[in-house]
Amino acid sequence: MARIKGALATRKRRNKILKLAKGYWGGKSKLFKTAKEAVWKSGQYAYIGRKQKKRDFRKLWITRISAGCKMNGINYSQFMYGLKKAGVTLNRKMLSEIAIHDEAGFTALVEKAKAAL
Repeated sequence: MARIKGALATRKRRNKILKLAKGYWGGKSKLFKTAKEAVWKSGQYAYIGRKQKKRDFRKLWITRISAGCKMNGINYSQFMYGLKKAGVTLNRKMLSEIAIHDEAGFTALVEKAKAAL
């Protein structure tokens, strides 16, 4: 029976990693061992980045809503509490869009929140 070496599978595995490392600087794009480490680390950064992206957008939305609230004489926490009591179920993304693009609509929401307090 013929002896089977893993040449094809090994080459495919290595080429897969080197393809992911394409564009990296220096040996990270050429050498398998360093490319593997770089790809693994970049995967970790990407995973962490996906979580941070959600945090950053939420912070941005809250900042925008807070700025709109201050212009209408109420603070952010009182505004959100008032909306909750009034039964308004808009998420922060939509509230921030309203605060930016529709000032009259946001003022109406603030008045609704103030009335519910």
